Amino acid sequence: MSVQLLKRLMMAALVILLVGGLAACGDDQGPAEKVGESVDESMESAGESMEELGEDIEESAQE
Repeated sequence: MSVQLLKRLMMAALVILLVGGLAACGDDQGPAEKVGESVDESMESAGESMEELGEDIEESAQE
């Protein structure tokens, strides 16, 4: 086998592996990602609630 042919075969194999890897990265979320998003949403909601509570306390103190 010539060196040139071997290089082309190696490049083709690398491209196939890269394309296969990208195809495996789908939008389907696993259970850990779903739980992580749920925790993020809960923390954001709690933060907003705390911010609103702080604003209510500040308004009450000014009155």
